[in-house]
Amino acid sequence: MTSQQKKKLYETLAQDAAASGRSSIRSILFGDEIWKFQVSLRMLEYCDSLGGAEAFLRIPLRVRHRIRYHALSLKLGYTIPTHVFGGGLAIAHRGTIVVAKGTRAGRNCRIHEGVTIGATNGEDGAAQIGNNVFIGAGAKIIGEIEIADDVAIGANAVVVRSINEPGTTWGGVPAKKISDHSSHGNLSKQLLFSER
Repeated sequence: MTSQQKKKLYETLAQDAAASGRSSIRSILFGDEIWKFQVSLRMLEYCDSLGGAEAFLRIPLRVRHRIRYHALSLKLGYTIPTHVFGGGLAIAHRGTIVVAKGTRAGRNCRIHEGVTIGATNGEDGAAQIGNNVFIGAGAKIIGEIEIADDVAIGANAVVVRSINEPGTTWGGVPAKKISDHSSHGNLSKQLLFSER
């Protein structure tokens, strides 16, 4: 079981690296904080998947990555819980990103600074986001809504209703469809090509 979980961890990290235009899952010694944050996020998800004696043996690993994840969250301005994003997550920049715990996003999501994906009035329900979704700088996605696959959400858009049309671009306040172009022009070609 552990080897399957470890394999899934490395596959997810490889997808994240490809989505971010990286050639390796290794981080450089100085700088590279966004990638180090993503690695700690994925390591915590891996530790959560373990059970029994293996979970006990991995307590030092979990503690190390929990401390690193917390420190980098504060440094980068991220409030991103574990178990939200599928493989292929690309975080484009430093800057405030707030994601509600109830959010679920599929594969290949690219998210920019100033984004909020939140619940409404303290409720638990939050957005359910499909695969290959691009979320531009400053966009707000609020409430228990659904976002279809291959959708691009423009900078500073405010999305308060479900987007059920895949392969479209949305912008404005409140968000409206502005084109029939998909998100693919904003996502890593390397990752999209490998999905086929």
